[in-house]
Amino acid sequence: MGQTLIEKIVNRYTVGLDTGQLAHAGDYVSIKPLHVMTHDNTGAVIPKFETIGAERIRDPRQPVFCLDHDIQNHSASNLAKYAKIQKFAESHGVDFHPAGSGIGHQIMIEQGYVRPGALVVASDSHSNLYGGAAALGTPVVRTDAAAIWASGQTWWQVPPVVQVELQGLLQPGVAGKDLIIALCGAFNNDEVLNCAVEFTGDGIAGLSMDQRLTIANMTTEWGALAGVFPFDEVLRDYLHGRADLFAERGDRHPQYTREQVDQWYAERLKPDPDAYYAKELAIDLSQVVPHVAGPNEVKTITPLTRIQAKRVKVDKAYLLSCVNARLDDIAAAAEVLKGKKVASHVKLYLSAASAEVESNARRLGYWEQLIAAGAIALPSGCGPCIGLGEGTLESGEVGISATNRNFKGRMGARDSQVYLAGPAVVAASAVAGYICSPTEYPDTQLVTHYKENPPPVQAAGMTEIIEGFPHQVTGRLLWLPKDNLNTDGIYGKDYTYRDDLSPEEMGKVAMLNYDPEFQSKAAEGDIIVGGRNFGSGSSREQAATALAFRGIRMVIAASFSQTYKRNAFNNGFIVIECPELVDELAVALKSRAGAGELTIPTSDQAQIDFAGSAIEYGGKSYVFQALGRVPQELIVAGGVENLVRQR
Repeated sequence: MGQTLIEKIVNRYTVGLDTGQLAHAGDYVSIKPLHVMTHDNTGAVIPKFETIGAERIRDPRQPVFCLDHDIQNHSASNLAKYAKIQKFAESHGVDFHPAGSGIGHQIMIEQGYVRPGALVVASDSHSNLYGGAAALGTPVVRTDAAAIWASGQTWWQVPPVVQVELQGLLQPGVAGKDLIIALCGAFNNDEVLNCAVEFTGDGIAGLSMDQRLTIANMTTEWGALAGVFPFDEVLRDYLHGRADLFAERGDRHPQYTREQVDQWYAERLKPDPDAYYAKELAIDLSQVVPHVAGPNEVKTITPLTRIQAKRVKVDKAYLLSCVNARLDDIAAAAEVLKGKKVASHVKLYLSAASAEVESNARRLGYWEQLIAAGAIALPSGCGPCIGLGEGTLESGEVGISATNRNFKGRMGARDSQVYLAGPAVVAASAVAGYICSPTEYPDTQLVTHYKENPPPVQAAGMTEIIEGFPHQVTGRLLWLPKDNLNTDGIYGKDYTYRDDLSPEEMGKVAMLNYDPEFQSKAAEGDIIVGGRNFGSGSSREQAATALAFRGIRMVIAASFSQTYKRNAFNNGFIVIECPELVDELAVALKSRAGAGELTIPTSDQAQIDFAGSAIEYGGKSYVFQALGRVPQELIVAGGVENLVRQR
């Protein structure tokens, strides 16, 4: 079986593969990414790095530090944190971009840290943006960032790959933001959840680089772990332009030259004809019209023509963030606002994705047009997109925003409402005072296609078990009949920020927010069986460690939140996916679940055979994805920090 483009990129950056071995979806691999970006959270990664015991960063050219989140905060404590990060960068020789330089993801693209065919990670969920430049960009947690600083590498499970075909051309005035909002709304049943998206189709050639970066960025909100575009002539020409700029400026560390770009293009990676895609999606771009997402929900979308008729009043409008504050976006908003004024009751906030973008917008006159219309300029950074600094929403206010998220309370008060739209719609709404379009569009019906492919037949084989890892585990199953069981349910907020609890005390409060009877039903050595997307929600590590402290041997689920899975293995706790077992338990125990039982102990023991990658239960055998050397090493070491110390 051939490889997808994403699998080929993973192969290029995987450490320890045997000669001729190919990485495929489901495999656990050790990866050595080209770069790892951290932002304000660098301050939290530093103590993790020091706790590991590392005295120096293994490769100072690998990390990149960008301060961008809380840059409007001039308190003594925040300035001290920023100074500490800068001093750490200087002492280790790491590239450092201070507050005001721009949003980290934009800097990674602009300054050439991201290149086609590369694997680039960041301790931030919007690292998917790098896929707009034909790189595999994906998020890691802070522990992973510290591990990369110390050892140069971390681990990853290659996700299922979904092919998304973009057909035809967008109508004039329809932006990349309109397309990704349409995709989020048209495919809103977790079709790409915890998958990697690979874009293809003749429609890609008509998308500018800024549009591609917008679309790739918001594959995060769609539920994907990455969104990757192919390396084509549009990207090649963009990279030529950046290379010329690097040469003109005489950068001390030019990231690439024209000659390198041409070589990359000649050797660019492409998917194999027989590559396997878990799902295939398609959308006709010509039928896409501006949509608005919300309120407070990315995947609830309404055609602009319909919401305009409702005249939804807005109090604040936002043209900023890593998704929609590049030059194309600012130009589109300036064109709408040319010669007009923002409505008297509306505040329009403006912040460029980077200092370079702002400089170019000023040079071309766009910035002055927006300021003349009444826009309020903020420094280049994240700001109100994440509820920090000037411009956040007050109680009861409504915002129209060109940002990527509109979760309840994210941009201010919890009872505020946020709608997402493209820059031109945001500008038009700021002028009108209610959500509206800058021009008329027909109320078209989205034309889409969806196909789910059967999984490839796996060749039977035995997994080599390393010393210290169990060949088999036996235990009673505890069935938890719930999909999307979130980390708040597993380990409640009343305990999350308490550092005074012992491991035993943490174990005793596990699952109480989900089921108060869990503790009385669970026994030492039990195995939890959960539903789909187990461990969704926040990234708290205690949701994994508390179960281990309670004596739970492992968790089996139909699928996991990727962050939960990372936290589990990073802390030496086994999790495996076996949807067939989950589905059969759901049928067998349906009546008990229907009667309201939240924790259902089973009567039979299950035997998990790690060498044969099979679960024996109730006289049947259920196959799961093999746990190869990478996850076994994490479990034997007791987590990633111990493993990095050993290295």
